[in-house]
Amino acid sequence: MSLLLMGLILFFAIHLLPASVSLRQQAVDRLGEYGYKGVFALISLLGLALIVYGMGEREYIVIWQPPVWSQHLALLMMLPASILLVAAYMPTNVKRYTRHPMLWGVSIWAVVHLLANGDLGSMILFASFVIYSLFDMWSANRRGASKILESRPLFFDVGVVAAGTTVYALLYSLHPYIIGVPVL
Repeated sequence: MSLLLMGLILFFAIHLLPASVSLRQQAVDRLGEYGYKGVFALISLLGLALIVYGMGEREYIVIWQPPVWSQHLALLMMLPASILLVAAYMPTNVKRYTRHPMLWGVSIWAVVHLLANGDLGSMILFASFVIYSLFDMWSANRRGASKILESRPLFFDVGVVAAGTTVYALLYSLHPYIIGVPVL
C-alpha cells in the first residue's frame, strides 16, 4: 500500500503545482518552460508507475461487496469518459459546453470505478482522483478557465466520438493485461 500512496502523493503534488500560479511561475523561471514541462512529465510518469505497481502489489482488503450492476454501470459510463478524455485534445464543440472535458472524463472514470470496486486500495485510488479532479476544475475556474465560444463543424464531433470509442475499445480489450483484472 505504501507504493500506491507514494505514487499518489507524487502524481498529485506535481499536478497541484499549476493551481498556484506563483509557484508554477517560479518553477518555469528556474527551469525554463521546457525544463518545467520535462520535470512535470517525469514526476507524473514516476507517480503513475508507482500507482500502477502499488495497486498490483497492495494487500487486498475488502471493505464492501459492490453490487453487480456497478460493473455494468462502469462499462457503460466508460464510453462517455473516454470521449471526454479525447475531447480535451481535439477541436470539438464539447469545449463549448464544458471547460474541463478531461477532468470530467477522469471524474466519471473514478466514480464508476469507485462504485465497482470495494477494496481499500481501489477506494483510496479512485476517491483521490475524484477529489483531485473536482478541486482542479474549481481551481482552474478561479484562474479564469473559460469555455470555447466558436462553433466547430459537426465532423469534428464525429471524429472525437470515433476516437473516444476507439480508446474505449482499447481500454476494454487491454484492461486484463495492463490492470490485471478482466472488465467483467
